[in-house]
Amino acid sequence: MRRADRLFQILQYLRGGRLITAAQLAEKLEVTPRTIYRDIAHLIGSGVPIDGEAGVGYLMRDGYDLPPLMFTQEEIVALVAGARILQSWGGTKMAAAAQEALVKIDTVLPDDARQKVGQVNVHAVTMPWHGGTWRDYIDQFEAAAEDLIRFDITYEDEKGNESQRIVRPLGVWFWGKVWTAVCWCELRNDFRMFRLDRIGQLTEAGKFRPQKDQTLQHFMDAKAYMR
Repeated sequence: MRRADRLFQILQYLRGGRLITAAQLAEKLEVTPRTIYRDIAHLIGSGVPIDGEAGVGYLMRDGYDLPPLMFTQEEIVALVAGARILQSWGGTKMAAAAQEALVKIDTVLPDDARQKVGQVNVHAVTMPWHGGTWRDYIDQFEAAAEDLIRFDITYEDEKGNESQRIVRPLGVWFWGKVWTAVCWCELRNDFRMFRLDRIGQLTEAGKFRPQKDQTLQHFMDAKAYMR
């Protein structure tokens, strides 16, 4: 969880003058009490009226609340359209997260802005063939790129030829109709892009250590995707 998200969650738990200890917050947010102490100090330093101390607990004084989210009409269209596209074309977890994000945004928007959300006329159509395990692969490759997990995959090229590869995921790209995984391929000892809808079997193959010349930025700088 990003620190900004964690700070927001701490404020949510402190709403309504509830007394809560650092240990309780740490358990809920899956961090150490020391991290909570630092976060509380940061919030207090930012002007949030939090009372309490370590070992006793913390509460937020009445009268303080998070300001409502304010978006322009163009920003609302962009957020809603992006979420709808992910729901139709994104990974399984991405789609669920997009829906949850819309629900959260809707609950904190002022009434006039909430009405605008329902008036957005941008939609993404889910095609009849748009399904299968590759939607799960989007989430898996994105997580693997973050956690440095190698995959052992069976891949079928455009001619129908199958090959077995050990790959190091670096990121996923959407091309308007298909998703590809940008990887370092251990078989070719080079960057490769794999269409997720052409991947058959996929299993984890252990962790990898990032190499300075095998990063996604290096791939983009080399414009390898244009070859």
